[in-house]
Amino acid sequence: MRIAVTGAAGKLGSVVASVLREAGHTVHALDVVGARGPGFTRVDLTDYGQTVDALCGIDDRHSGLDAVVHLAAAPAGGILPDSATFHNNMTATFNVFQAARRAGIKTIVYASSETLLGIPFETPPPYIPLDEEYDSRPESMYSVTKHLEEELARKLVRWDPELSISAMRFSNVMHVEDYVEFPSYDADPRSRRWNLWGYIDARDGAQAVLKALELSLPGFAAYIIANADTVMSRSSAELAEEAFPGVEIRKVLGKNETLLSIEKARRILGYEPQHSWRDSI
Repeated sequence: MRIAVTGAAGKLGSVVASVLREAGHTVHALDVVGARGPGFTRVDLTDYGQTVDALCGIDDRHSGLDAVVHLAAAPAGGILPDSATFHNNMTATFNVFQAARRAGIKTIVYASSETLLGIPFETPPPYIPLDEEYDSRPESMYSVTKHLEEELARKLVRWDPELSISAMRFSNVMHVEDYVEFPSYDADPRSRRWNLWGYIDARDGAQAVLKALELSLPGFAAYIIANADTVMSRSSAELAEEAFPGVEIRKVLGKNETLLSIEKARRILGYEPQHSWRDSI
């Protein structure tokens, strides 16, 4: 496929672009930052004119695309003021979705967020492991934006039954060099309580993107994308019971099993994490 990757210079985007190329796809990297080179175009996605132009065709780059992977965003709250986070992320996502529709692109995979599950869980989760089956619980303006992006996607696929939009609720993205810090979390489990001790290796995040692109199921679907284990050495059951007493634990947990359920991604996408921080320490 001919695939545009927005945010291709970012922590996850750079790995996604590499994995897609290795799988034989042609990648057109779009970002507001990045070095000049083959396949890269500097685009301000908050400008609709630039966005629709970039997806319809770019001289010396491409004359049409089969799919879009939209990862460009302010990646968390607090990096920008709340109003700027909302306007940047919501505008960019609307522009990418709308421009893709105008360009006749039927496959979109994009970065939603684990924050929709209720992070940082000052209100305890409804049950553990968490899955996609309860309504989103945004607790920040960043997360509100992610909720609205999913709502927009749901409406767009209702208008166009051939359109495929996959919302990847990525956990905290990590590279191998980040893993040196993980053993220190055992000293204070509360430091990672905010996302149920979850993470996603960027290579496994890219695997999930690739599988969603190649499957391209019509309609909208949201998937939690995390690694199969937690960032902790302590058992998952012990952590859950200590941090969230009284919250229903819906299954017998493996020793270090993720508390962010990836069963839907496994079942539908065939996603299976290949990496763990434990292999790098």
